[in-house]
Amino acid sequence: ACRHLFNGTKVPYTVVLLVIGIVLGSVEYGTKHNLGKLGHGIRIWNGINPDLLLAVFLPVLLFESSFSMDVHQIKRCMGQMVLLAGPGVLISTFCLGALIKLTFPYNWDWKTSLLLGGLLGATDPVAVVALLKELGASKKMTTLIDGESLMNDGVSVVVFQLFFKMVMGHNSDWGSIIKFLVQNSFGAVGIGLAFGIASVFWLKFIFNDTVVQITVTLSASYFAYYTAQEWAGVSGILTVMILGMVFAAFARAAFKDDSHQSLHHFWEMVAYIANTLVFILSGVIIAEGVLSGQNISYKGNSWGFLFLLYLYVQLSRCVVVGVLYPLLCRFGYGLDWKESIILAWSGLRGAVSLSLALSVKQSSGNSYLSSDTGTRFLFLTGGIVFLTLVVNGSTTQLLLHLLRMDTLTATKKRLLEYTKFEMMKTALKAFENLGDDEELGSADWHTVIRHISSLKDLEGRQLNPHNGYEAGSLDPTNMMDMRIRFLKGVQAAYWEMLDDGRITQCTANVLMQSVDEALDLVSTSSLSDWRGLEPCVHFPNYYKFLQSQIIPRKLVTHLIVERLESACYISSAFICAHRIARQQLHDFLGNSNIASTVINESEVEGEKAKQFLEDVRASFPQVLSVFKTRQVTHYVLNHLNSYIKNLEKVGLIEGKEVSHLHDVVQSDLKKLLRNPPSLKLPNVDDLITSNPLLKDRSSFRSLAIGETDA
Repeated sequence: ACRHLFNGTKVPYTVVLLVIGIVLGSVEYGTKHNLGKLGHGIRIWNGINPDLLLAVFLPVLLFESSFSMDVHQIKRCMGQMVLLAGPGVLISTFCLGALIKLTFPYNWDWKTSLLLGGLLGATDPVAVVALLKELGASKKMTTLIDGESLMNDGVSVVVFQLFFKMVMGHNSDWGSIIKFLVQNSFGAVGIGLAFGIASVFWLKFIFNDTVVQITVTLSASYFAYYTAQEWAGVSGILTVMILGMVFAAFARAAFKDDSHQSLHHFWEMVAYIANTLVFILSGVIIAEGVLSGQNISYKGNSWGFLFLLYLYVQLSRCVVVGVLYPLLCRFGYGLDWKESIILAWSGLRGAVSLSLALSVKQSSGNSYLSSDTGTRFLFLTGGIVFLTLVVNGSTTQLLLHLLRMDTLTATKKRLLEYTKFEMMKTALKAFENLGDDEELGSADWHTVIRHISSLKDLEGRQLNPHNGYEAGSLDPTNMMDMRIRFLKGVQAAYWEMLDDGRITQCTANVLMQSVDEALDLVSTSSLSDWRGLEPCVHFPNYYKFLQSQIIPRKLVTHLIVERLESACYISSAFICAHRIARQQLHDFLGNSNIASTVINESEVEGEKAKQFLEDVRASFPQVLSVFKTRQVTHYVLNHLNSYIKNLEKVGLIEGKEVSHLHDVVQSDLKKLLRNPPSLKLPNVDDLITSNPLLKDRSSFRSLAIGETDA
């Protein structure tokens, strides 16, 4: 209900859920009105172990967030993330610790003050991710803040554990501190990589089984977190973040078409449920913490010190961004002053901070940590979580608007206007197809338009939408925008080829990466996605020498054929994707100057790929034959799969017939993937005498694919 009612408003629904949780907790704990069964349920949830709270909700939220991030942008922003998560957390912790020690009247020692500083020093990914996805911030900004929040959280928990051990009387010499930090950091990375590599390897053996694929991702996130946090004693948060990044880098291409959609919807729903429960529960915990410790929270100036601590938290965040700003501008995509303001203001706190405060409260009541201190920790932390979510969370969209970071550029406005004209043309074609038929007669166009509000203002206007892209429009901003759109079209074509089986997962990863690298250069150079492929696609002169009879055939096959096949896949897919993207751009913008310029750049790039294939055709024609045989076989089997689904859809076959035919095609696909047509290089003498035999179909098949049945 909250998500539905507050959709389109400036208030994120997570903030409303937090308020609802506080109201429920206040009614149950602060008044004589007992909520009965609901109140009993609230008390059970409120009594949850803080470690269990993190173990239940964090793995899915952290994995979903890190798995959905763009790998290329993560690599580009990694320097900024490390700066904010490493030195940034330490600066924030010591700033807050010093301010608390010097201004708060609780007579805490430095260790206790730094413990609260470490607890509040890092942003919470659960809160930040929920906010950014709802507000629709730019992808670069989202990746930076999202990645920084994930890393920040992992580092802050390690820092918190370090100071918590010091407060509880454990050894705190420099040797033990360094050993603790190194073990937590490198141990978490190692476990995350191990689980990621094992899971990705497993996924390669799963064929068209969406349930198993999704189960592997879900199980891996929980097992990795538990292994790191409970068994190895290292950061489970950092482990799951690394696991998600490994999946994003190497496993995304393993999920094709329907599987990819199912995985996306599953994790979106799991994250939504977890977020909802976390924020309502956080509200209940805040209310209970404030009301059960009334002698602390209402005594003296505790409320005043809470608001003062909120100002300290914002100040420390500004100090972190300000001190690191010169370095943040030099790494990754850089950072301008507007983005730095959003970065400073988006330092929300959430369930992780609350769970850590709960663990402090549960561990209090001894000679090291008094009960009053534990209650104050929960009261102050709960207040900061509430204030950052309500104040910062509710005003971030307004801040984006004031900084004009949510407005469309002139280029995008022009393209939007043009798209509306294309929509009008499409609507007219649809009307021509359905507007008149023998059974029902004709429809009234004016009534149709009246019910389509997006087209009302366009009818009768004579403005030529191509004018915005004619002479004089080849400015850098327009060109950059059009190159980005063209490359996005190329990337979409690669995904379609992967779904059709025309390229392999490894080839798809290489091609996607080349587009990502080219997208970074669109503002300074023409289309350059072939540049990223050149190390994988080249034809050295020594290949021809290897054809001589001196070199053993098996060695030649190992040295040349596999590499050439991969290069042929890449070149063929590159040419095809660019052809598709050029046609789409031409159909959309016609013969405008800007479209023609981008199309010419694409054709220049395509010539390099064509030249490589010509070189292979001249020296190793049999490689191209095998490559095409594999591609066509996979495409035909996929086509048969679609045909069976269509027959089932229209009701011509059902039940056992569908199952039988589907199993037969799937079995053939598995065989093709595990034992593809192989190449057996002929001797030079065979090549010389092969031309007359090419007319004979069976001999040609033998030459092209060796002993394997087509």
